[in-house]
Amino acid sequence: MPLMKTITAFPRAIVEFPDMGIVMPDGCRLSARVWMPADAETSPVPAILEHLPYRKRDGTVARDQLTHPYFAGHGYASIRVDMRGNGDSQGLMDDEYSEQELQDACDVIAWAAAQPWCSGTVGMMGISWGGFNALQVSAKRPPALKAIVTLCSTVDRYADDIHYKGGCLLNENLGWAGNMLSYSSRPPDPALVGDAWRAMWLERLENMPFLARTWLSHQTRDAYWKRGSVCQDYSAIEAAVLSFGGWHDGYRNTPAHLAGNIAAPVKAIVGPWIHKYPHYAAPGPAIGFLQEALRWWDRWLKGIDTGVEADPAYRAWLMDSVRPATWHPERPGRWIAEAEWPSPRIEPRLYRLVESGLIATALADGDADEDAIDAALPVEPLNRFVASPQDCGLATGEYFPFMFGPELPGDQRGDDALSACFDHPPLPESLDIVGAAELDLVFVSDRPQANVAVRLCDVHPDGASELICYGVLNLTHRRSHELPEALVPGEEARATVILDQIAYRIPAGHRLRVAISTAYWPMIWPSPETAALTITAGTLTLPVRPAATGDECAFAGAEGATPWAIETTRPPKAERRIERDLESGTVSVIVRNDFGEMRDLDHGLVHGSRMSEDWSIRPDDPLSASGRLWWEQTLSRGDWSVRTLATLSIRADAETFRISGRLEAFQADAMVFERSWEDAIPRRHV
Repeated sequence: MPLMKTITAFPRAIVEFPDMGIVMPDGCRLSARVWMPADAETSPVPAILEHLPYRKRDGTVARDQLTHPYFAGHGYASIRVDMRGNGDSQGLMDDEYSEQELQDACDVIAWAAAQPWCSGTVGMMGISWGGFNALQVSAKRPPALKAIVTLCSTVDRYADDIHYKGGCLLNENLGWAGNMLSYSSRPPDPALVGDAWRAMWLERLENMPFLARTWLSHQTRDAYWKRGSVCQDYSAIEAAVLSFGGWHDGYRNTPAHLAGNIAAPVKAIVGPWIHKYPHYAAPGPAIGFLQEALRWWDRWLKGIDTGVEADPAYRAWLMDSVRPATWHPERPGRWIAEAEWPSPRIEPRLYRLVESGLIATALADGDADEDAIDAALPVEPLNRFVASPQDCGLATGEYFPFMFGPELPGDQRGDDALSACFDHPPLPESLDIVGAAELDLVFVSDRPQANVAVRLCDVHPDGASELICYGVLNLTHRRSHELPEALVPGEEARATVILDQIAYRIPAGHRLRVAISTAYWPMIWPSPETAALTITAGTLTLPVRPAATGDECAFAGAEGATPWAIETTRPPKAERRIERDLESGTVSVIVRNDFGEMRDLDHGLVHGSRMSEDWSIRPDDPLSASGRLWWEQTLSRGDWSVRTLATLSIRADAETFRISGRLEAFQADAMVFERSWEDAIPRRHV
């Protein structure tokens, strides 16, 4: 973890409340950990809300301890709430971003604004789940909410979340269902809720939602996904929005989408980071996230002119080329800044896919419509066949890395060999790519359903291939994610694949590669049949920015409050490996993450967790695909201990997904709860 400066003295003395009760209109008590200035009753302050299911007592305590006291010491009441049905709060949870969850957040905001220690203005913040619900709550316009800080979030719950991407089923859909079944299965802390803990726990277990079924039952962009997708109506957001993202995170597109679409005050910052807060994220450089957030809060919650309105609309770390590796503690590069977004300085550069590779061209007057492209580009026949083995994609890494370990994309040469590759000749000068590339394809499929994965790669002079960015598309979704249409085998069709946002410099002497495959395992679930595509035409549109010569903006160094005081009783460990069975041909991606076990030196709670994932497939058989997950959670203090075990699995035939799950709970060594789920869910063009 990157180093940060620990701040121990603040402008205002702090008082902490480890379990402040907030009672909802229906009588449900939510538990909040609150930090505020000691004199807030006589000198009221704005409030900042973080509303999560991840357990403030033991789940997010490490990051909370760095962040919330810091805000409190600078004149804010920082409120970390356990959502209903999680942690030390009462009630039950039924899904992510439910109307109940969002209404609870609105009610907490109204409650906070009415407290004698609050000035009446409120902000909301969070990373991942907290970043999602901050956006969704802001679209509901609770009167006291004036600003949000959202990190690693999304504007579109269907097209750009952990469930589906480009109409393809992400295997993280099952992974996240396993996460939540495990996370939410833990009881409240008896030290806070008293003897009621066991009844609350058993009620929670009895009503645990099987989210794998829910999410897999919605395979198109229907009303389920539209609700809570703020891209449905950006104008609903009136609070000031500061958005952060990371190039090594799965949610890297949102800052650009927000900066380009919101009429309210909005700024975007993207670094080289994984799924972590930027003041302790890696790859480095980390930045002074807390100072940036304070500038935002001070302006929009206190009315202080901090200069944030004059900040560039979009700031990003332009990454230099590096040797492929599954982990980078640092990413060399520079900070770039755009006064407005989309930026008029970033221009589309067009490349045509041809048999010999990738050739650059230009359009007169910047006209980028399809007819102009066809008329302007040289005519050279293309008839490229691609039918990738099902194990293509093994070098992709994790969808959203978060373990500071071997989770990043590795050398792409193995996947390139299983793809149709189109290479540009060595570049005569460096090329700065900033934005989202698009690939327009004309193709013929031999099956009614096919997936396509498009990777943009930086090929070193010795052949090493570094992943720049990628995009995937279920070709039955080529016209609509709401109303997919089967392909007509043998009939020519068109599709556009939009790749993820990126800021990346390809140096002179390197080659730009477009790699196209029909499989991308284990990132996405395979088509029901092995599909072959014949590519007859293709155009890559690349967002090219004038070369940056140095840093165009700067950030303060990372700071944080006093770190969480713990004793590590079992150190964390991360493992990711690929195994091949030479007899059966099965290829398995095996993930083992031990998150360790820690004892809180303040209240004595010991908590630990471990998980494993196994994703297996035979290269010649998409119906051999399978996924298996296992999670364990432990809590103890003295002679009190509990443990939960959650398992999930998925397989499919040509017509049906088959998922199963099991949850077991133990007090000491005695099982107190068990439940199993089995579901068969029809495939709908997936």
